[in-house]
Amino acid sequence: MKSVIAALIVSLSPSVAIAAECGPRDVAIIQLAERYGESRVSAGLADNGVIVETYANLATGSWTLGAVTPDGMFCLVATGQAFMLIAPTPAGIPG
Repeated sequence: MKSVIAALIVSLSPSVAIAAECGPRDVAIIQLAERYGESRVSAGLADNGVIVETYANLATGSWTLGAVTPDGMFCLVATGQAFMLIAPTPAGIPG
């Protein structure tokens, strides 16, 4: 888990609660690059106006998923290992 950005608090009760801490995006992406060698590999705009970004280190497989709020805060959603880039499959072909 990447304590440098934030810690996820997961309660393993019947209703799983996840709380993410947030910080300035510019600081978060510098730390991801310097400490983990991660760079942005994907981004998308959610219906609520939040930008969801994935950062990964293709050599080590580490990855970070974050949500960027409209005011520029980066909120840690999840981190992990074994990241893979997967080529998109053409429409209509099971993938």
